[in-house]
Amino acid sequence: MSDEILIGIIICDRYRACGGGKCLRALHNREGAFSIYKDKEVKLVGYTACGGCPGGNIEYAPEEMKKNGAKVIHLATGLVVGYPPCPRLTQFRDFIRTKYELEVVIGTHPIPQNYYKVHKKLGTWVRWDKIIQPTLTDEETRLLYD
Repeated sequence: MSDEILIGIIICDRYRACGGGKCLRALHNREGAFSIYKDKEVKLVGYTACGGCPGGNIEYAPEEMKKNGAKVIHLATGLVVGYPPCPRLTQFRDFIRTKYELEVVIGTHPIPQNYYKVHKKLGTWVRWDKIIQPTLTDEETRLLYD
C-alpha cells in the first residue's frame, strides 16, 4: 500500500452506543465507501456521534479531527439507513467542506441488505442515488452486513 490518509467518522446519534464494528470491518476490508482507499494506508483519528438532531456536534467534532490530521470525514452509513434517514446529511457535508475545508464522504460500511430492501421499496434514496453509490455494493456483500 502507498500513501497514508487520516480519516474521521461521524455517526448518527441514534446509534451513539454503537461499537463501530461494521464501520471498522469495512475499513479493514476496504468495502463500501472505504473502497476508495484500496491502495492506501488508512488511520482513523476520530470517531464520534453527530450530537443528536439537529447535529450540534457537526459544528465542532471535525475541528478536533482535523487537528489530529484528518483529511477526510466519513458521515456513517447509519445516517443513510436509519429511518428516517438524516434529513440534514447533505447540509452536514456542505458545512464540513466549507468550514473545515475537508473532503467529506457519505457512507462507511456497505448498506445492509435488510435496509436496502426496505428503503428501495419506500423510494427513500431517490434524491441520493449518486451520493450513496459507494455504500450500495453488491447483494452478496450487503448480506454480510445484515
